[in-house]
Amino acid sequence: MLVPRAAYRLSVEPEEEWRAQCPDGHVISGWVGWARCAGRAYGPSTPLVVVVTALVCAALAAAAGTRPELGVWLLVAPFGVLLTLVDFSVHRLPDVVNLPLAVAVPGLLGIVALVPENNGDWTGALLGGLAYAGWFFVCFLINPNWVAFGDVKVGLWLGAVLGWYGWGVLMLGAFAGFFLAGFYAAGLVVTRRGGRKTAVPYGPFLISGAFVGTLIGAFAA
Repeated sequence: MLVPRAAYRLSVEPEEEWRAQCPDGHVISGWVGWARCAGRAYGPSTPLVVVVTALVCAALAAAAGTRPELGVWLLVAPFGVLLTLVDFSVHRLPDVVNLPLAVAVPGLLGIVALVPENNGDWTGALLGGLAYAGWFFVCFLINPNWVAFGDVKVGLWLGAVLGWYGWGVLMLGAFAGFFLAGFYAAGLVVTRRGGRKTAVPYGPFLISGAFVGTLIGAFAA
């Protein structure tokens, strides 16, 4: 329920400051709170965001069961929804969210690896994050218009999440992300809302692909 306010504040172009006022000009105090002012919502549809985030968390809980890594997935999931909203809005994955996740996710998984009954591999998570980010970095060097540097950073923590369950899950999550992005781009062309040169925000699809991979990896584990 607190995601929409942060999404509203972060949904600005790279050269702009974070939003500090609602559409009516009232000052927004802080990042935590409801996305409403004077009875009017100023962020994304709060009920829809709440339902989607709850469903994502419920699916992760059903897949992971009572294993300790579930705590990490439930902490990370709302931030994944947040980045999805922002990237769809302004084609941006803000460092203020992305970089802390790149540090926190491997760190938290390192703690989980010490807890009995975990069902993953911390070394695999570390290597998975480096490998996934490295792949995006190569793509960025080849064509920055195809893969942005924000996608490289998001690969650090998405790769760690997927790598926790092994290289097969990492490949599956990566494939799912690229497939979903391609399907979305094809849909834009078919519906004539875009063309071959239309910019596509990859972040939401990479996050969605990682969600799919994590579900399958957790069930398989």
